[in-house]
Amino acid sequence: MATAEQVKALIQTHFADEREQFATIALQLAAHEARQGHTALAHDIRTLVDRSKARSVQIAGFNQDLDDLVISSQPRYRLGDLIVSDDMRNRIMRILREYKQQDKLKKHGMDNRRKILLAGPPGTGKTMTAAVLAGELHLVLHTILMDKLVTKFMGETSAKLRQIFDVIRVRRGVYLFDEFDAIGGERGRDNDVGEMRRVLNAFLQFIEQDRSESLIVAATNNPRILDQALFRRFDDVLYYHLPTEADIWRLIKNRLGRFRSDGLMMDAAIQEGRTLSHAEITQACDDAIKEAILTDQDTVSSALLESMLQERRSAYGKDQG
Repeated sequence: MATAEQVKALIQTHFADEREQFATIALQLAAHEARQGHTALAHDIRTLVDRSKARSVQIAGFNQDLDDLVISSQPRYRLGDLIVSDDMRNRIMRILREYKQQDKLKKHGMDNRRKILLAGPPGTGKTMTAAVLAGELHLVLHTILMDKLVTKFMGETSAKLRQIFDVIRVRRGVYLFDEFDAIGGERGRDNDVGEMRRVLNAFLQFIEQDRSESLIVAATNNPRILDQALFRRFDDVLYYHLPTEADIWRLIKNRLGRFRSDGLMMDAAIQEGRTLSHAEITQACDDAIKEAILTDQDTVSSALLESMLQERRSAYGKDQG
């Protein structure tokens, strides 16, 4: 069965609401049980962890026409789970502080910032930020799949957008418009079509008229192609970048958790992680943890972590030569 230290660690991370650390310890417990020959219990623990990570909730308020366009979930991420610069962390904290004290602001005729544009390369924390906002504020995260909306309902996208904004008005939550450049491209570009101009104009109108208590978050990998009229409709614009060396160190430390040994050569791992995004480094750490579990190791070795980081660089065409 679980060791005393593992039980204490599980209790500690649960009450500290450290979701990723809790999952890491649970996986370590599964590996321990597997080594004891308790394969069924180990399998059940891994299944519970997987289900927890994929946990979603059914949210009332969306009609059947929008079900396949919106993914609703109840994130448990907290600001401590997000690896970003101090400046970015302070700006996210400002959004949270203003939301929590919006009544105080309204007494002075001021509104809290609710409409946020997140811009930057893939895998740098934009979607995670939306989940953190929802988790910190105990709100449901509704992810609107913009590329699917446009592809499936070309010709009636504006009507679907209106339905979504109607829900935003009556159901408070965090609404993430993912892959926002699917509709936010600059008007008048050579590949522009009349329908997309109408969709963008509709979005500009809806977001400008919105007076709800929801947070509206748009995420884009290509801010340079966005229509300039969009930027002034948002209360704040946050730009994301690839992780610094300090960020890489924190990412590896947090992700490996108790699988990180004192002898891990972090300098070498950091060099291997350069040019990779936050998500790619996280995936490499997860690959290393799984390999350690399957080979009955309690920690991730330096060679294993570096190998997994190299695999990610190769997979994404980011070899450093």
